[in-house]
Amino acid sequence: MALSLRRRVLPGFAPTLGFTLFYLSLIVLIPLAAVFLKSSGHGFEAFWAAATSPRVMASYKLSFGASLIAAAINLVFGLILAWCIVRYEFPGKKLVDALIDLPFALPTAVAGIALTALYAPNGWVGSLFAPGGLLAPLFGPEGVKIAFTPLGVLLALIFIGLPFIVRTVQPVLEDMETELEEAAASLGAQRWTTFRYVVLPTLLPALLTGFALAFARAVGEYGSVIFIAGNIPMVSEITPLMIIAKLEQYDYVGATAIAAVMLIASFVLLLVINGLQAWSSQRGGRK
Repeated sequence: MALSLRRRVLPGFAPTLGFTLFYLSLIVLIPLAAVFLKSSGHGFEAFWAAATSPRVMASYKLSFGASLIAAAINLVFGLILAWCIVRYEFPGKKLVDALIDLPFALPTAVAGIALTALYAPNGWVGSLFAPGGLLAPLFGPEGVKIAFTPLGVLLALIFIGLPFIVRTVQPVLEDMETELEEAAASLGAQRWTTFRYVVLPTLLPALLTGFALAFARAVGEYGSVIFIAGNIPMVSEITPLMIIAKLEQYDYVGATAIAAVMLIASFVLLLVINGLQAWSSQRGGRK
């Protein structure tokens, strides 16, 4: 009897751990280590020069800045969208729920071309903001240009990051008991008070996880951004494009140096977000 209780469907701890470490090393650790080894092959000075040139620094600012802003915007509207899908019934609900996953299924190049055609100065939406457009006077005599600017990059990153927030928050909302909200309302709590002290503490770990996933995806996004960015040096060049440009010039040290900087920065930001997620989970458990 004791022997049968110790049996497991999968092999024991030692072989499963060994396979896990082997697979993790093969898929993740070895390629990441190769990035750092290749970038350091010509010394620190070459690494620093390649990773901190003015053009590359401008791409860092755009890639990380736009990714953070896009993830923050998706954090708000993704929560609203998930709340609407979970808590309300309306015509076309299943269609809206299915459309959320469209950025997952749509090839990134197709998304980039579609966004560019839509927001270009002669596109359906872009023409409204271009000089002479219906909404152009709201932004001055010259209107505002969306495609081929950092604003276009931001819109593309919002498009590809929204599903991460919705799909992370949605199951938590589905499992959340509405009785707590009703009890708070019966005690006289206002809607904002109920959301802040009852709903938000439960959703916070999921929100932080979705934010981290959306940010990580946006930082490394290439296909859907490359068309709408315009790739103007020092203005709308994203960091993945700089890596591709270095590779096309056979500057492998420069490409891996930029990749290493992106890897370190992304890892630090994700570590901070995961730490906040763990802290919020512990805080919620103590309550």
